Amino acid sequence: MSSKESFLVNRLKSIKYAFHGAFLLIKKESSIKIQVCIAIAITLAGFIYNISTTEWMAQILAIALVIGTEALNTAIEEVANFIHPEYHSKIGYIKDIAAGAVFIAAFFASIIGLMIYLPKVF
Repeated sequence: MSSKESFLVNRLKSIKYAFHGAFLLIKKESSIKIQVCIAIAITLAGFIYNISTTEWMAQILAIALVIGTEALNTAIEEVANFIHPEYHSKIGYIKDIAAGAVFIAAFFASIIGLMIYLPKVF
């Protein structure tokens, strides 16, 4: 039985570390702060415009995609800076690709937002 208890304890520790990581992102990363503010504003808009369950699912998925991608981008940048603190063209390329992933997620999330809210506003 102790192996099951240690499994549970390990899962709880993993959750604790994940919450700590999310807290650090929100506390220290300005891009995440901006995206969280946008997510809050869009969530409030969802309540104001009484969006459907399907629209809520699309909106929540879009928010999660953008914030999750930004978190991965931040992690990639931190690792790259740790491995090679001075400028290197390959590190720059890797960081640009990671930033591009965030741009793609944000672009398509914006399209989802427009699809949800344009018909309600106009």
